[in-house]
Amino acid sequence: MPDLICVGAVAGSYGVRGEVRVKSFCANPEDIAGYSPLQSEDGQRRFSLELLRPIKGGYVARIGDISSKEAADALKGLRLFAARGQLPSLPDDEFYHADLIGMLVVDTGGAELGRVKSVQNHGAGDLLEVHGAGLRDTVLLPFTAAIVPTVDLSARRIVADPPDGLF
Repeated sequence: MPDLICVGAVAGSYGVRGEVRVKSFCANPEDIAGYSPLQSEDGQRRFSLELLRPIKGGYVARIGDISSKEAADALKGLRLFAARGQLPSLPDDEFYHADLIGMLVVDTGGAELGRVKSVQNHGAGDLLEVHGAGLRDTVLLPFTAAIVPTVDLSARRIVADPPDGLF
């Protein structure tokens, strides 16, 4: 499991004083500030984060000593990571998306379907993007208890019961 978990991203600058728009990926979006200081994916840069006010789709925030629009613009697209130890432990039936990436997906008979390429959510629930050698395109597998009855983090394996014709 990765040591760093992506908890948000900088969507761009906001105004001319170095403020940024931040999108939080936390279950409670305002919790992102509690994980500060955050870091870049490579762990080379650390950022203090102060949420100033909510806006549509995220928050206006101040990051570190950024004080100009140009410096804020340079952060656009920056993904913000927290160390796993900073995050709360999850119940048995919940998972961090980062833990699912790369896991092997098999059907209930044990046949390999592919590996999880990403976890997506377009508003109606989580979808596992599965890519495999026998697949021409990736497949979006609904991540529900009925379709994905077993997630074994220690074995890095997901057992799925996909609808007929999906794979």
